[in-house]
Amino acid sequence: MASTLESTTDNLSKLDIDGGFANSAPNLLKNLSTLSFEQIELAKMLMEMGQSHLFEQWAEPGVDDEEKKAFFDQVARLNSSYPGGLKSYIKTARELLTDSKAGKNPFDGFTPSVPTGESLTFGNDTFINYEQEGVKEAKNAAFVLVAGGLGERLGYNGIKVALPAETTTGTCFLQNYIECILALQDASCELTQAECKEIPFAIMTSDDTHLCTLELLESNSYFGMKPTQVKLLKQEKVACLDDNDARIALDPKNKYRIQTKPHGHGDVHSLLYSSGLLKTWHDTGVRWVLFFQDTNGLLFKAIPASLGVSATKQYHVNSLAVPRKAKEAIGGITKLTHADGRSMVINVEYNQLDPLLRATGHPNGDVNCETGYSPFPGNINQLILELGPYLEELKNTGGAIKEFVNPKYKDSTKSLFKSSTRLECMMQDYPKTLPSSARVGFTVMDTWLAYAPVKNNPEDAAKVPKGNPYHSATSGETAIYRANSLILRKAGVQVGDPVEEVFNGQEVEVWPRITWKPKWGLIFSDIRKKVGKNCSISEKSTLVIKGRNVFLEDLSLDGTLIVDAVDKAEVKVEGSVQNKGWTIESVDYKDTSIPEEIRIRGFKINKIEQLEKNYNEPGKFSLKP
Repeated sequence: MASTLESTTDNLSKLDIDGGFANSAPNLLKNLSTLSFEQIELAKMLMEMGQSHLFEQWAEPGVDDEEKKAFFDQVARLNSSYPGGLKSYIKTARELLTDSKAGKNPFDGFTPSVPTGESLTFGNDTFINYEQEGVKEAKNAAFVLVAGGLGERLGYNGIKVALPAETTTGTCFLQNYIECILALQDASCELTQAECKEIPFAIMTSDDTHLCTLELLESNSYFGMKPTQVKLLKQEKVACLDDNDARIALDPKNKYRIQTKPHGHGDVHSLLYSSGLLKTWHDTGVRWVLFFQDTNGLLFKAIPASLGVSATKQYHVNSLAVPRKAKEAIGGITKLTHADGRSMVINVEYNQLDPLLRATGHPNGDVNCETGYSPFPGNINQLILELGPYLEELKNTGGAIKEFVNPKYKDSTKSLFKSSTRLECMMQDYPKTLPSSARVGFTVMDTWLAYAPVKNNPEDAAKVPKGNPYHSATSGETAIYRANSLILRKAGVQVGDPVEEVFNGQEVEVWPRITWKPKWGLIFSDIRKKVGKNCSISEKSTLVIKGRNVFLEDLSLDGTLIVDAVDKAEVKVEGSVQNKGWTIESVDYKDTSIPEEIRIRGFKINKIEQLEKNYNEPGKFSLKP
């Protein structure tokens, strides 16, 4: 017993722990002899930060020792994964919780104005030139997918990137993204006649999605991408907080476990920095880093032109955006100028933008201008950053992104929380720490071309007022068909008008089910070269193109046509194709006999009859029924 007391006394002495410190956590003091030096250091840090309550319920030495070890393992992870460690987390939390209780407005002193950016019109000469420039730059790009979420909010139990973007081919979001990146890789190599470079692809996962994402990749041979091109970075959660003093919350079911919640997708910046990946990319000649989220099936139709804008305008930060109606529930890209001269271009949430405008000399708040849209474009959380300045900024911040806290208070005194809270950060808030000299802009694309996220379940989507976007699996899939139909129309194809249908309580336009592999039609100028002037596709039709060199000439399609060809097979498709085709049939999202990924759309595709042609050998071929 004496030796244990001596050991404890030695530990206290070595760590400069005085009696008052030890007395504030007697149960910790009893257990000091069982702890390693590193664990005692962590305990000391927690005590110094006012977290003695974490040890109040600890058992005597020899009881629950493994649980105590697990506690410090968790503390070590939380400490190492946060820029500046738990000390910094708690300090920031106290500052933000104090501001929240006081009702401090984060925009006090700032005046909003419309930032500088580029608004593009699909298919005109400017758009085509930017697409060409973007393809040239793609060989110097890296892509980052933020994929930490499950599909539970959608009514789907798998990871969201495994969800089919459309059910005509069943291509999942992750497959589509990888095939788009590979198509950009090949096109950039061909256009620049330079040495072909592999485009790096990083995926931020979470505890919930990491293993499933890895399994999806491995079981599908990485969808054609080399495994060495792909890097998975797992995001850790952050500690929950019980009160305005930022006392760390314990798990109600385990006194040795800290309650944690996701920190937000802003963690992607610190992960890229701390992993050393950004430096590796920079050293290998990467110039651009493109960030995107997990369920927008249209995104890569906007990427080439947006990257072209970044290169041409020399933007350090380029936010992809869409036209936005005034007061629409989507954040607006805004320039904020402070009375002290500071300025920044960031996303301002819609419920903050209108009152901010009213408070700074705009009595009508957020209103539409002569274009019929708000002058503040809608943020879609897709960013293009120039790597050099980005890396330098992260060296200054350690990868930390400006955070916010959103506690739910029990009453107007704001003294108690309804439940624990935590600090959060968002990927798009990266520009908040940039100097005013940083070149921050935006690129606006038509919504039909660039933005159809899948994030709402059928019940929630059905409650959306008519005319507002559903952002569901239903609207996400039909938006892909609409975009492809409109692109072919712009290229000169006569595409049948859509019909209005209601699926899962959502009224949507049903266009011909037209899909193609990215290697067939990556940019508009490519598509125009592969489509003749006298082609027509009826509304009931389905067209699936899976070959790089498939040319449509004098095609009249009224049914379903599938053309699959190897890269060196050149196929000319012409003549009339008529068959019973594939039909769309309504299904009930409550019918559990139907797979989740189908019923959340409210329809399934019945494959009745089709003409399908496969070309597995190089050569020139003609498909003329």
